[in-house]
Amino acid sequence: MNIKPLADRVLILPAPAEEKTVGGIIIPDTAKEKPLKGEVIAVGQGTKDEEMVLKVGNTVLYGKYAGTTLEHEGKEYLIMRQSDVVAIIG
Repeated sequence: MNIKPLADRVLILPAPAEEKTVGGIIIPDTAKEKPLKGEVIAVGQGTKDEEMVLKVGNTVLYGKYAGTTLEHEGKEYLIMRQSDVVAIIG
């Protein structure tokens, strides 16, 4: 990966949107919700006031409208501040 976040930012690969409900109903593309979890791909070095808690490989939960979307080599990523991440899963 040749994208390196600066300061307290992290680069996240969002998890794919759900294709089916628990009951087996297929969800059309227009009704799919934006995923709220993903995998940390890269982290910045932090700031003098805030140490980086997140590590590459963490699965995280983030807010619905958090981050900025960017596309690189055919994949869609989110870049956001570490403080926009609400939890680490696992």
